[in-house]
Amino acid sequence: MKGKLFVLSGPSGVGKGTVRAALLKEYSDINYSVSATTRAKREGEVHGREYFFVSVEEFQEMIKNDELLEWAKYCGNYYGTPRKYVEEKLKAGEDIILEIEIQGAEQIRKKFPDGVFIFLAPPSLNELRLRIQKRGTEDETKISERLETAKIEMEKMYNYDYVIINDVVENAVEKLKSIIIAERCRIENYIGLKEGDFNDG
Repeated sequence: MKGKLFVLSGPSGVGKGTVRAALLKEYSDINYSVSATTRAKREGEVHGREYFFVSVEEFQEMIKNDELLEWAKYCGNYYGTPRKYVEEKLKAGEDIILEIEIQGAEQIRKKFPDGVFIFLAPPSLNELRLRIQKRGTEDETKISERLETAKIEMEKMYNYDYVIINDVVENAVEKLKSIIIAERCRIENYIGLKEGDFNDG
């Protein structure tokens, strides 16, 4: 049985990384595909864990060599999903989760229409501003730019399969877990399988 692709997306600052990291602490049977980015590393981030931090030249070389499933330029920085890891895990029957920007999710939808697309939304734009300010990594100009982008991105929420309001991280993680469990139980996952093929995964 082919693995299932889960795509977690939403505006910058909504808490995608926090929710994803909390999920992976509890779910050891789902793989996380680390994205590549040209943005500067933030305090506490580790190359290869949060992102593969690369130069603009390196990123453009990855685009040229068709090494990315999707990529986008967002607020002056490039972001993209390395192709090889995702394709290998899905082919091996393993589930994988991507944490990506809205533009990237739109590209992935075209290549993986049977993927599960989950939109992580803030309780309000004002709360989103507070979260970005608390991060302390952008000046007011950048924050305003991100909020303007977020307003446009919120309108794309209706293109997704599920929406989770990230008010309290623990609640958001529980909802994400519920979606994963439900999707793994869908009847189409079992069509064509014989009795001996069933497992509790």
